[in-house]
Amino acid sequence: MYAITGITGQVGASLAEALHATGTPFRAIVRDAAKASRFAHAAIAELDDTPALTRAFEGAEAVFILLPPLFDPSPGFPESGRTIASIRDALLAARPDRVVVLSTIGADAPHENLLSQLAAMEQVLGELPMPVAFLRAAWFIENTQWDVSGARATGLIESYLQPLDRRIAMVATRDIGALAAKLLGERWEGVRVVELEGPVRISPDDIAASLGRALGRTVVARAVHRGEWEARFRAQGMTNPAPRMRMIDGFNEGWIDFGAGALKGDTSLDRVIAELVARG
Repeated sequence: MYAITGITGQVGASLAEALHATGTPFRAIVRDAAKASRFAHAAIAELDDTPALTRAFEGAEAVFILLPPLFDPSPGFPESGRTIASIRDALLAARPDRVVVLSTIGADAPHENLLSQLAAMEQVLGELPMPVAFLRAAWFIENTQWDVSGARATGLIESYLQPLDRRIAMVATRDIGALAAKLLGERWEGVRVVELEGPVRISPDDIAASLGRALGRTVVARAVHRGEWEARFRAQGMTNPAPRMRMIDGFNEGWIDFGAGALKGDTSLDRVIAELVARG
């Protein structure tokens, strides 16, 4: 039995699908009791509720950890810090055989940014006494879902990633889930770091072209000037947009990236985009 957090999100759903395909039993850890009925085995726990999380982890051979995304953190990331501490304490109490943690490209970045929350998680959970694997995933191709309606209506997508022809590491959540399932079934000692990106690197121009193919119309990308970012993010309700802006800077300036050793997924950009367009 594996215990899986974050199972109602894109990566978690892909992981559940991969485990179902091999007949591997798992316990879904959910916050909402209404969602528990979707799974054969489920436990209800908030990640900040250490006693409940400990009970959810107990008896699991392996545990998959997904830190909930927080795009507008307070300075110093106290929110994620509390959650990471709760996860650590629950794992120490439950003592599974091994742990697989979804981390990110940029967990080793030299400058503080939004992804530094996951760097902190690697540092804390990397000190656990059981084997831990950090799965560092590239930028999710599925982030393009926010561009589909605009591309369909106007033939235009706006990009904070720039220059528009610069390709970066991206990956489909399907590939992340498949690799996470594989890692949960493996044995190792100490701490592992596994990096994953898609079969080819992708630029905003590539995304626009793929949307155009899926929609049957011309789609072009437009770069959002750096000077507009803060006002735009604050208009969206953010109170501390600096970490998010620095994360995007990291991709654009090249200090958030993988080296040569990253594994390659199989899922193409066109496949993901076609699925996103089909969903509407």
